[in-house]
Amino acid sequence: MDEFPAERSAIVTGAGSQRGIGRATAHRLARAGWSVGLLDIDATAVRSLAAELRSAYGGVAVGAGADVSQSTGVADAVAEVTAELPPVLGLANVAGVSSATAYLDVDDDEWDHVLRVNLFGMHYVIRRVVPHMISAGGGRIVSVSSVSAQRGGGTYSKTPYSVSKAGVIGLTRALARELGPHNITVNAIAPGPIDTDIMGGTLSDERKAQLTADLLVDRVGTVDDVAAAMNFLLSEESGYITGQTLNVDGGLYMH
Repeated sequence: MDEFPAERSAIVTGAGSQRGIGRATAHRLARAGWSVGLLDIDATAVRSLAAELRSAYGGVAVGAGADVSQSTGVADAVAEVTAELPPVLGLANVAGVSSATAYLDVDDDEWDHVLRVNLFGMHYVIRRVVPHMISAGGGRIVSVSSVSAQRGGGTYSKTPYSVSKAGVIGLTRALARELGPHNITVNAIAPGPIDTDIMGGTLSDERKAQLTADLLVDRVGTVDDVAAAMNFLLSEESGYITGQTLNVDGGLYMH
C-alpha cells in the first residue's frame, strides 16, 4: 500500500510515559494527519494524552489501558480503540521495560517479565492489529528494538533486555516475509542512548558526556529523533522498505 487514504489511523503502544518515545511518536503521527489509538499500562495517562492530541491537532484520538504482557488484555484494548478509529494502517510498537540487573543476579520473575513485555507483548499486539490492516488493504508495522540487541548490551540494560530486543529483530524479519503478501511492511528501529526514563531516569550532564564519548555525533539522542524515524517508516514513502532494522544511535553501531 503506497497510497494512504486521508482517513487512517495508527495504534501506538507505550504512549503513557511523559518522556517516552511512544508519546513523541503519537504527537508526530497526529500532527501528520493520522488518527491514533493509544495503549499503555497507565490508562489515565493515555486517555489524557488522547484529549491533548484532539485539542492540538483535531482528528480522532482514543486511549485504553493495556498490560501488553497479557494477551487477553491486549485483545480487549485493541477492540476498544479500533471501535472508534478510522481504518488502521499503522502500528508503532513501543511499549517496553528495562533491566539493569547483572545476569548472575537475574531471577526467574524478572527474566519472564522482561521477555513477556518486550517480546511477547509485541506479538500479542501485532496479532490483534494485523487483521485490521488486512481489512484496510495493507499497512506499516514498526517495532522498537535496541542497539543493545546488536552489541550484547553495553548501554544501560543488560542480558534479558538485550535478548528480548534481539527477538524483536527476528520477529520483524519473519513477519516481513509472512505479511508482505498482504501489503504490510514490517520494520524495526534500534535506538542507541536516548534521554528517556528507560535509561534509568533523566540523564545527568556527566552521564550524557560518558555516553556521547562512544558516539560519532556530539550528543545523546532525544525521543524526537526516534519519533521522526517512526513517522517515516509508517509513512507512504517507506513502502519499498521491509524487514529492516534502522539504527537511530548516533553511529554507536555500524553494520
